[in-house]
Amino acid sequence: MHGAPRSKEFDDVYFSAENGLAETRHVFLNGNNLPESWMGYGHFTVCETGFGTGLNFLAAWKLFEETANADQCLEFISFEKFPLRAEEIKQALKPFAADFQEQMPIYLEQYPHVKTDRVSLRFIEGDVNERLPQIDARVDAWFLDGFKPSSNPEMWSDTVFENMARLSRADTTLATFTAAGFVRRGLQAAGFEIEKVPGYGRKREMVIGRLP
Repeated sequence: MHGAPRSKEFDDVYFSAENGLAETRHVFLNGNNLPESWMGYGHFTVCETGFGTGLNFLAAWKLFEETANADQCLEFISFEKFPLRAEEIKQALKPFAADFQEQMPIYLEQYPHVKTDRVSLRFIEGDVNERLPQIDARVDAWFLDGFKPSSNPEMWSDTVFENMARLSRADTTLATFTAAGFVRRGLQAAGFEIEKVPGYGRKREMVIGRLP
């Protein structure tokens, strides 16, 4: 895929120009050991720090429907300071329409909130530094997906990391495309065990973690 959509606010792409869906699967799904991690959980909660186009949500939703038992539910909580319009999202995700034939029409019709029998999207508009401390949840997996730290350092803050630890259970996992040193150190200071692993495409390294 060429010409990935770009944020006006941060002058950064929403997902990889090579293949955004492959990147999502490598970084966030595989990075959080999904689908294995939600096996055995009646209710599994993913929390994401930057919603963007919703590609990560769609990928998690589809994988959940393909792999989880009929009595399991997925809650996806995501923050977005600069929400896109549904028409912008439809245009941005056009290259992946065939991958989400069942999910895409429901998503675009119900956006920004989605509710099906087994999957729900809780979309929270605003600055994650202000809104994350206000929520109460038990998070099982974190998708740290903001624009790169050099473009948007405010998103990668101690406030975010400390509230991630507050909302996590023991063994909650995290994954992010970045391996920036201050991100690793901030997550470790909040109590997460951090590991660098191979990144997607031309990105040499990314980070995964777990709250012991």
